[in-house]
Amino acid sequence: MNRILFILFKVLIITVSCSSLKSLNHQDMSAQGIEGHVYKVSGNRMPSPDRKLSPPAGVSTYLYIFPLTNLNQVSRIDGASLFSDIRTKMITKVQTDSNGYFKIDLQPGHYSLFTQKDNLYFSNLYDKDNNIAPVEVFAGKVTKVDFTIDYDAVY
Repeated sequence: MNRILFILFKVLIITVSCSSLKSLNHQDMSAQGIEGHVYKVSGNRMPSPDRKLSPPAGVSTYLYIFPLTNLNQVSRIDGASLFSDIRTKMITKVQTDSNGYFKIDLQPGHYSLFTQKDNLYFSNLYDKDNNIAPVEVFAGKVTKVDFTIDYDAVY
């Protein structure tokens, strides 16, 4: 009798383990999109031997996700990284937590990321083709992204 109970117990443990593993693998395979942090820096960011720069701080904000957007598809304010109009349609937005962390599921494709300053959009990264803050999402993968808000910083 003890042997039968022992065998049933082993079968139960193996079944539960395989079921949990299968569930975990399914979650990993279906997750795709972007995740990362939004940081904010401000003030004097010039390197100096006399002082150490503080690390960027995570910030609670919204991150706006647009289709891949080029500089010729926006109205730029005085050559800065601030935009009054983006002529591609916003796909979605995600709110970061108090540490700046976010995660959002997206379809595979190419995207541009922005935050806001007042009623303007902000983004300060460009690729060689002048696409703004480009991010690529691959099927079944989560792309890691760090986005830095530095419109109040001096370099």
